[in-house]
Amino acid sequence: MVGNDAKIIPLNGASLKPAGKPMLAKIVSQTRGRTRLKVPDTHRNLRYMEEIASALRAHDDVSEVRMNASTGSIVVHHRDEEGVFDDIAACLWDVGVIAGHISHGESAAAAEVSNAFADLNEHISAATGGAVDLRFLVPVGLGALAIRQLLVKGLQLEIVPWYVLAWYSFDSFLKLHYTKKPEYLKSPLPPRPE
Repeated sequence: MVGNDAKIIPLNGASLKPAGKPMLAKIVSQTRGRTRLKVPDTHRNLRYMEEIASALRAHDDVSEVRMNASTGSIVVHHRDEEGVFDDIAACLWDVGVIAGHISHGESAAAAEVSNAFADLNEHISAATGGAVDLRFLVPVGLGALAIRQLLVKGLQLEIVPWYVLAWYSFDSFLKLHYTKKPEYLKSPLPPRPE
């Protein structure tokens, strides 16, 4: 659910006319020809999400739609041309959905950095076939620094002791991993349309 301090950054050129109080769906990531939306907890029922997915599938510019009602994720594969997503956003509006970048009191710069890391994580996962992502690489990198620090400096308590890096490795590994495998890692990526 969107808090009181949330700001909606509308999509350019979208002339949206709601038929009641619209539901706000966050654009989690947007890359060439692919957009992932997150539906709020309050609207995560199978019937409503299937209605959204059906409306998207009926759009001429959309090649594939995958959705997961339990996580609220909707992945839309679409043509990679200027203005296509604005047309898709208008299609979403017809079923009562505003698709936009929703930030909770964060600056535009912080939102851009966050989106950049999400996209980087997605690219790393895709490049390795889902074998590794940033949630794996960050703790392993910190663990490697801890081992290096231990081998080079021994057990000396210097500016950054080995056990601090080892703790960060362990802690970030636990915090960055889901208890359930993310939906985008369960199935292989579809071939890109040419």
